[in-house]
Amino acid sequence: MMLSSINNSFEQDTHDVDANCDGPDLDFLYADVDSYQNEIAELYSYTEFSEFQMNVKAFEDQMELYDLPPNWQKQDAASQRSIVMKLVDQLEVSDRAFRMQAARCILYLAQGCWAEVQSDEEQHQNTRDNVIVLYQLGVFSSFIDLLNMEIETACSPDIVAVKITNVTLVDSTDIRVILSVLYIITETIRDEREKGSEDYKQLAESFVQEINSPLSDGELLAVKLLGMITRFCSGAAPQFPMKKVVLLLWKVSLLGLGGMDVLKNLKNEYRSKVGLDPITEDTLEVTKCMRASSPPATATDILENQYPKRNFKRSLMKQRFLDEPEQIDMDQMGNEGGPNANNGNTSTGSNTGNGEDELSQYYRPFDDPSASTSGNNSNTATANPNNQPSLTQPAAAVPAVQITARLPWTPKVRQKDIDQFLDISRNKFIGYSLIGDHESLAGLPQPIHEGFKTLQRHMYVSLADMQIKKEEDIARNPISTHEDEIKLTPAEILYQAILPNLPQYMIALLKVLLAASPTSKSKTESINIMADVLPKKMPLTATQSTKLTVDMGRHKEIIVKAVSAIILLYLKHFKINHVYQFEFMSQHLVFANCIPLVLKFFNQTITEYVNTKNSIPLLDFPSCVIGEQPDLSGDSFVYGGEMSDKPYSWRNVFSCINLLRILNKLIKWKHSRVMMLVVFKSAPILKKTLKVRHAMMQLYVLKLLKMQTKYLGRQWRKSNMKTLSAIYSKVRHRLNDDWAYGNDLESRPWDFQAEECTLRACVDRFNLRRYPEATQKCGAGGAGNNGTAAQNAENAQQSNMHAGNGSANSGGDRDTNGYGNGSSGGATAGSGQQQQQLHDYGVEGGFPSDEILTHSDFAFFGHSGWWDRKVELTDYFKANYAVWLEEEVYNSQTDWDAL
Repeated sequence: MMLSSINNSFEQDTHDVDANCDGPDLDFLYADVDSYQNEIAELYSYTEFSEFQMNVKAFEDQMELYDLPPNWQKQDAASQRSIVMKLVDQLEVSDRAFRMQAARCILYLAQGCWAEVQSDEEQHQNTRDNVIVLYQLGVFSSFIDLLNMEIETACSPDIVAVKITNVTLVDSTDIRVILSVLYIITETIRDEREKGSEDYKQLAESFVQEINSPLSDGELLAVKLLGMITRFCSGAAPQFPMKKVVLLLWKVSLLGLGGMDVLKNLKNEYRSKVGLDPITEDTLEVTKCMRASSPPATATDILENQYPKRNFKRSLMKQRFLDEPEQIDMDQMGNEGGPNANNGNTSTGSNTGNGEDELSQYYRPFDDPSASTSGNNSNTATANPNNQPSLTQPAAAVPAVQITARLPWTPKVRQKDIDQFLDISRNKFIGYSLIGDHESLAGLPQPIHEGFKTLQRHMYVSLADMQIKKEEDIARNPISTHEDEIKLTPAEILYQAILPNLPQYMIALLKVLLAASPTSKSKTESINIMADVLPKKMPLTATQSTKLTVDMGRHKEIIVKAVSAIILLYLKHFKINHVYQFEFMSQHLVFANCIPLVLKFFNQTITEYVNTKNSIPLLDFPSCVIGEQPDLSGDSFVYGGEMSDKPYSWRNVFSCINLLRILNKLIKWKHSRVMMLVVFKSAPILKKTLKVRHAMMQLYVLKLLKMQTKYLGRQWRKSNMKTLSAIYSKVRHRLNDDWAYGNDLESRPWDFQAEECTLRACVDRFNLRRYPEATQKCGAGGAGNNGTAAQNAENAQQSNMHAGNGSANSGGDRDTNGYGNGSSGGATAGSGQQQQQLHDYGVEGGFPSDEILTHSDFAFFGHSGWWDRKVELTDYFKANYAVWLEEEVYNSQTDWDAL
């Protein structure tokens, strides 16, 4: 059997998620960012507390120098502007100490002059007013120049040689001041723009234009920040404060490109331009109507909870699945007895609290767009399967529960699926096929006609399909096909700017994400992302040690949040701008092992990670500097978990959803990448993630499980029927999609390499035509970046052959694209060879090791490094080329049937 070894690897994972997983429903609302107060507070580490007083001291010294009272609020508007202009001039002096004193003074103004206020609201209002003055007088551009100076100084060889070891908070003092000012201005303008403030309207528009335009040195601000991350990861600047850099990069990109609302409008605008209907279903809105469901428990878990002292045989596990129809009937009968049977809160005290949810939990009242337009709304208007008050009628007594067949999504089908349906039908009933004919139904029976009409009614043409079709027309008829003028949208400007070094940027972001992952192991050779947290003197008391531990955990969580948001934002905007821009970035993320990295991130107790609150509210800005400060020792030391009323951490849930969305975008419609999920044994990891009771997170997990269900074997599907039911009820249906069985013709493993190579060829052709100079720079950089890409690729190929993958089968082995012969090579390769090959690619036990991203740009794809490698032929080969051609090509007989 083709996938026998993979199926065997899931023998241990034969049942649904374990019991005791019923936690509270998370009232988390997914958005572009958290609240303004939280986003500003996360800019500072708790170890930076002492530096706030340095800002006040700098301001008082400057006021004394100007012979003015040290009170900003007592100055009139003209005096305030005069002071800011003097400070801007002082930023250009050669004396570093004098220059940084002015920078700290401006930081104090940007922080809202907190020493002069008594409440957080006053401080926020001061920040809001001061940012307008600071930006209008050119503070932002002046601090960009300061940042350039700091980057040049930090990357000098002498500085690197001195500070390569034992980097602490002190080494990044000045650059943290600069980044803090830039971040506060950016975040304040973004927040006021989102609120629609009139006094910020023109200022926000000019600011967006500024960050979307090249700086004086010709670089975008986002590219400059990406370069800082790359230099940090290469060891050239280990003192760069990574948390502040990635936070500023995230907010600059979010403000320059636009958030979820901008993406939605852009998508509909681009669709209308190519003659497509606008999107009526929004994922965020639909998931708000979904109810989170508890993953079902096994029969053994339920029985052990009821009778903990008794042991039951393994055969009892299967009985529950045989009695499922009766169980559903019993649930319905029980629900009819009480008026609040389906109130959305699962009772943890009942017998079924740790077991399966009611079937009605999978359904919520959601209007099907296709049904609403048909005019038959009389029956659906009264259907209320969850006893929820309707928005169109007053809350009243609702009759017994009615389980409706309505699903939250309108089914879709691709043109490719319709063509396949017609081709199979023609061959079956008539015995011929019409290549290129999408509509002819001559000779086919009436049921086929009805099925064809149903498929056509649900056919969905994506914007990517239109863009790919346009590219194919240009490649086929380059002279006669007219190419539209390239519009310089923000996403287009960013893509052109990062294209020459995009592989290095993706690797750097993933390195930072790996170092911040809670499952990564600290090693001496890995990058030190804690440089802007660790104080010069280590803590001596237990309270100080606890505070530092919380601060380090908080620091990592913020970095994961920012990096995941950056990657997702770029992927979404590039996909709308042009699908091949998205595919280019996606391939480099895949080559840099983003897929196993994300799986490794989720290979933890994800419910604990979601509920972990590494925060001390008393130390968050501005609470730590406004009002009387308590003594943080002994009983007064209170964690965020004890003071917050929410049972989850906003940033951790946000990070998890972002990573799941990234994984979905990388893998969707890519069968070779789906096989990576299978090889890395992602099913049990993803099933554990279903314990988090949040509808949106569960939706993306179920999508990932749906993609690989056909490869997991019949036994896995049989033992996880409740998971399949959740997939059926929550994930969009693709008509003719044989996702629950292994009969799909597209699941042939020998096509995997061809799929990736064809995609890469299309992307390269697109880049070479539209951006020839940047593409050549990208190729040169990829080939000679660190000199090890080609070497590692060659070593990986040799290790494949040593692992017993067979020289006679070498053609097929190359097609596996490094996923292991256990997934596609038949009976000749066992699980031992698969594990050996995974180990050769830096994967231990199915998950990536911490050095996996430091090997090369394309470490995982064993032969993909050859795509960018320039092969130099030897003089001997050139001299004897004719002989080689005669012997190896012309006189060589190839048995193509055998291949």
